[in-house]
Amino acid sequence: MSSQIISKQTNQTNQTNQTNQKVAIGVWAIFIAEFVSLLFANARNIAQPGMIAEFNGMALFSWLIALPGLAGAAGTLLFGKLSDVYGRRAMILFSILIFSIGLWISSRSTSMLFLVTAQTFMTIGHFPIYPLCVAVIGDLFPSSQRAKWTGLLNIPVGFAALFGPVIGGAVTESVFGWRGLFWGTIPLNLIAAGLIAFALPDTSQKVKPKMDVLGTFVMVVATTTLILGFSWLSAAGKFWLGVILLIVSLAAWVAFIQIEKRAEAPILDPQVLFNRTFVTAAIAGLLSFFATVSIAGYSPIFVQQVMAVSPTISGSMLTPFSALVAFMGVPIGFMLAKTKKYRGMLILGYAVVTLALLAMWRFTASTPIWGYVLVTGIAGIGLGMLPTINSVVAQFAVPKHLLGVAVGAIFFFQMIGIAISPAILGFAQSSAPDLESGLKLVFLAGAIALGLALLLILTIPEISLDVEEINESESSKPVVEIETALS
Repeated sequence: MSSQIISKQTNQTNQTNQTNQKVAIGVWAIFIAEFVSLLFANARNIAQPGMIAEFNGMALFSWLIALPGLAGAAGTLLFGKLSDVYGRRAMILFSILIFSIGLWISSRSTSMLFLVTAQTFMTIGHFPIYPLCVAVIGDLFPSSQRAKWTGLLNIPVGFAALFGPVIGGAVTESVFGWRGLFWGTIPLNLIAAGLIAFALPDTSQKVKPKMDVLGTFVMVVATTTLILGFSWLSAAGKFWLGVILLIVSLAAWVAFIQIEKRAEAPILDPQVLFNRTFVTAAIAGLLSFFATVSIAGYSPIFVQQVMAVSPTISGSMLTPFSALVAFMGVPIGFMLAKTKKYRGMLILGYAVVTLALLAMWRFTASTPIWGYVLVTGIAGIGLGMLPTINSVVAQFAVPKHLLGVAVGAIFFFQMIGIAISPAILGFAQSSAPDLESGLKLVFLAGAIALGLALLLILTIPEISLDVEEINESESSKPVVEIETALS
């Protein structure tokens, strides 16, 4: 009898060890998948001028940004929904497959139109990878561990931001050229895919619901007209066309909401769409990108053209901001895990960025370099806090079976912010009589957007970051404590 008990205990120990090993490999798998995805994104930014020069494609450059961004936003929301049905593992693998095929096709480009089309297809798989990796945290770990590991996902983000531009420049200037960056990423994708296929649990539903085809189509129409509408508001001769597109977008969003209320398997479930905590965090997150674009996109122009600082020194001046944005999520994740409170941190983050942008509004040609570095660094602290908190809020605001939808929707709103903020800020800049006052208007517009986000966050309720939904039993979770898993 005692030998049977010992044998049973040994089998249980072996099973636990195997599970722990798979979780540890799963963590490394999503870290690598996330890192490869973001490394390529940062490196491609440096390689793009070479692509444009080869194809003489400056006339289509805006489409190289807008169309892939639109496809990526739609793919993120759609794949988030599909991951709740078919499982995170299957959808990450499918995303990597599309990403890899798109990389290969892009490397074969013979014209700018070919390149735009190939990269538009590629981003359908590329953009959802990071949100899906965030959602995997909810599958691997119990609630007490999620905030910490969501924060730790910022480590690959930071290293990708630091090394991506360097690698992009080196590969582009090598004998391989910019094409080498595309096909050279494919083997890294295959490594990540192999680890994910082995280590991640299968979270697919046994009964597959019908897909929301009509809702998906109307969402794409609403998003397309929204992005193009804002983009054309500041384009010469296209203002009224932009207004018409925005009206069409508003009508499409209203129709989309009505469709989702009645859909059997909505792409954006009403439990997410009408969740007060989620919607507040999502809209505030969208507005936060007015600050990101103001500082990362427009402040280097202010430094070089108004403060008369060289491009080399200008890049160094923005480095503290970039590093803080990338790495602040790590300590914030640990603080969330310890305190279980996020509302105060969100308020602090938005308040800090708002004040920093108001300070930048008062910049002049005589502003000292140390003043710029100090203010943008403070802004980096505030902005770096927000993505981790928003991702955690998305995971806890809705039932766990809607985890993929919620995380995908958070990133969808962020991509909308990335798409529309340049158009609005560009309109503000062009309305001023000279460059300096125009750039100062950009900073003021960013401060107003972040002030509105702060007012929204002041209304956000505090939800528990420790208690699972009642229908999510602990026995059904493929999770273990990370201290054990990585031992």
